[in-house]
Amino acid sequence: MAVEWVRLKLDLDAFDDARFEPCLRSCRQGGIEFTTMAAVGDTAEHRRALYDLNKTCSADIPGRGVFYTFDEYVAQRIETPTYDPHGVVLALEGGSWIGMATTSIRPEGHAFSEMTGLLAGHRGKGISLAMKLLAIGFARSHGVHWLRTFHHPDNAAAIGMNRRLGFVDDEPRATTT
Repeated sequence: MAVEWVRLKLDLDAFDDARFEPCLRSCRQGGIEFTTMAAVGDTAEHRRALYDLNKTCSADIPGRGVFYTFDEYVAQRIETPTYDPHGVVLALEGGSWIGMATTSIRPEGHAFSEMTGLLAGHRGKGISLAMKLLAIGFARSHGVHWLRTFHHPDNAAAIGMNRRLGFVDDEPRATTT
């Protein structure tokens, strides 16, 4: 039986950042640093670290299946026309990478939230929400009006976080990620 993915979109023109700024402030006050792949350097070493983090964070996504090999990941997620290291938000604690949120600008004229992931021991502290806020800022800086994403219907935490931010149901469309 085919899975009916939950497709969501956020109107970036109507989104109110101020409502969520306390979350970002709280994370920073709690010792979480936010940066981007562009700021740390889009190097071979950092691409491997991003892959390792993404693979670990993806392990408990319902319906995920087998994760890419490193070479597949680079070919399908990094060496693509939509990859921008400024669109990869990283959460660090004590210098260690603990979370990531990757957003791409699609040729169709919208942004796409590729993946927001956080190591299990750091969940429930607002860090994913803070990374998503920074990803929204990246999307807005490119002048797009919509941020889209999709999730397996059993991924209640991700769906709930996106709905809290104001994402609403999106019409079915061909998935080109």
